[in-house]
Amino acid sequence: MDNKPHNGAELRLAFIGNPNCGKTTLFNAYTGANLKVANWPGVTVEKKEGTYRDHENRFRLIDLPGIYSLTSYTMEEKVSRMCILSDDVDVIIDVTDASALERNLYLTLQLIELGKPVVMALNMMDIVEERGMEIDLHRMSEMLGIPVIPVSARKKTGLGALMHAALHHRDSDARHRIEHHHKVGENAELHREHAVVYSDDVEVIISKLEARLKSTYPDIANPRWHAIKYLENDEEIMGRYAVPTDDIYTGSYESEIINQKYDFIEEVIGEVMANKEEKSAVTDKVDSLLTHRIWGIPIFLGIMALVFGLTFTVGDWLKGYFELALEAFSGLVTNLLAALNVSEFLTSLIIDGIIAGVGGILTFLPNIIILFFALAILEDSGYMSRVAYVMDGLMGKMGLSGRAFIPMLLGFGCTVPAVMASRALEDRRDRLKTIFVTPFMSCSARLPVYVLLSDMFFGKWAGVAAFSMYVLGLVIAVIVAIIFNKASAKYDAHTLLIELPEYKTPNAHTIFIYVWEKVRDYLTKAGTTIFLASILLWFLLNFGAGGLVEDMSDSFAAVIAKVLVPVMSPTGLGYWQIIVALISGIAAKEVVVSSMSVLYGISNISSAEGMSLLEAQLGASGFTAANALALMVFVLLYVPCVATIATIKRESRSLKFTLGTMVMQIGTAWVMSTLVFQIANLFV
Repeated sequence: MDNKPHNGAELRLAFIGNPNCGKTTLFNAYTGANLKVANWPGVTVEKKEGTYRDHENRFRLIDLPGIYSLTSYTMEEKVSRMCILSDDVDVIIDVTDASALERNLYLTLQLIELGKPVVMALNMMDIVEERGMEIDLHRMSEMLGIPVIPVSARKKTGLGALMHAALHHRDSDARHRIEHHHKVGENAELHREHAVVYSDDVEVIISKLEARLKSTYPDIANPRWHAIKYLENDEEIMGRYAVPTDDIYTGSYESEIINQKYDFIEEVIGEVMANKEEKSAVTDKVDSLLTHRIWGIPIFLGIMALVFGLTFTVGDWLKGYFELALEAFSGLVTNLLAALNVSEFLTSLIIDGIIAGVGGILTFLPNIIILFFALAILEDSGYMSRVAYVMDGLMGKMGLSGRAFIPMLLGFGCTVPAVMASRALEDRRDRLKTIFVTPFMSCSARLPVYVLLSDMFFGKWAGVAAFSMYVLGLVIAVIVAIIFNKASAKYDAHTLLIELPEYKTPNAHTIFIYVWEKVRDYLTKAGTTIFLASILLWFLLNFGAGGLVEDMSDSFAAVIAKVLVPVMSPTGLGYWQIIVALISGIAAKEVVVSSMSVLYGISNISSAEGMSLLEAQLGASGFTAANALALMVFVLLYVPCVATIATIKRESRSLKFTLGTMVMQIGTAWVMSTLVFQIANLFV
């Protein structure tokens, strides 16, 4: 091993590991919130990059998608392999869950066979200690031939040691440090050079394939790994490095290679781990309830109801202070503009257009923060994986596996990454079905609409009214997916294979980064999309065919909306102002609220006074709680924002599919809003 220091080095590290191994938490511990997110060249899987400095050394870190193996089935597996095989990575950081070592080691062995420098970051050692287990790190390093560094992503311990190991291991040749204590027979030399040595008959084939690959492609890197991939019938490798093999072997050795890898893993576990029989009684006990085949779904709905209860109670309390600040700011700007003798036209644009539109959205920030804070806790604690497991049976009736519910869950936050998360599904038809129904999940952008209308029309039942939208979105998604599945070609959905991680105390730093990224996106949208939409809407409402109008009902916006009034009347939304707000909401769902602020001339629409004024104006036109409920349903179900529509087009690679999805969503929204309004109208 090269122990010479690399002063002033710049190292490129790739973080890779199984899902839920703590990889992203470890990555965040180094990079904080200073992340760069982009797409891999040629594909649409996101990558995260960050930097870390240790004295004069600079590390460029790449966070790869969580995968279980390097076999290229899913897009994530293809991207991860493409990255670590490239010259863009100096050292591979294999992040493993120490509490689930046996499962994690399969990927580790595949990484070692690549022939690149690998350093194991043995994470979650605190769980191992709680279970009373012990791991012999020195012996594991001997058997695998790579440095094994204990770290705690949550407690941020071992970070310096891991970077030091990566720095000194980048140019090392680890093969001569491998030590096996079993009898090695004729393969003694192989056992000294490679962590995994297969049976004699397999090794003979590998040796012949190596020789043929080297003679055909003299510059091929690590011919042993390529030979093994040949035995696994890896289409990508066989296509790139084509050689005749009929005289060497026939058939596939993939199952045999997998089994022999697991035989070696059992050998490693047997030598390095003590007290393995100890189990986490707490996790098993909690899972017996949370993943119960009957109570699992009701418990999930109960937890989400609690989340939205907090979103309203705590969020509304904090929102009051934001409203006071906005009111004071609006008054200050009004006085300043008056002192500067600014024209009434420009004053109206700034106060009634920009501040009313953007400011009205910002007052809902506390509700957004509470929602994402709660979702971050559920995700980091390990509960969200259980939800996908619990939903597997229901998803099966939709022609999907429980894994498809993960993108749908992400839709509670933002539909754009939720649609992108469908890439994790292997089958294209699975992906399209998931993309088709994911927009029905109620994203956070709709929350301001729910909060405003619920607080105005449903009083103490505001939280229930808002939560019902999330449940309705799930129900509609299930119904539409079943119909989609019945109409499409029959095929068997893939079996759900998902890791149920140990429950753990959520990490404060991870939660902060998660919430901050969502809040930053919300603020960015307020400063760009909503800002521009508010200005555009103000102009459309203040100008008509004859120029500047005194009555908004003569404006361009009103003329366009009035054409649709007869169509929307059965839904209870036959008001040109509401139709304008809905059309503007296609830019971003938050704009529905800012549009109503501009349309009804209310500068602080979310304040008690603002809501009272809006309720009075709506009530004067016959708008009741039934109309409000229908409006919430329509906002839930009609076409998503422009960014989501563009993402659906990019992910589906089909304009026809995208347009079909939009038509289906508008139709569903119209039908459901009509039903809700007509039924609710009987009781109001």
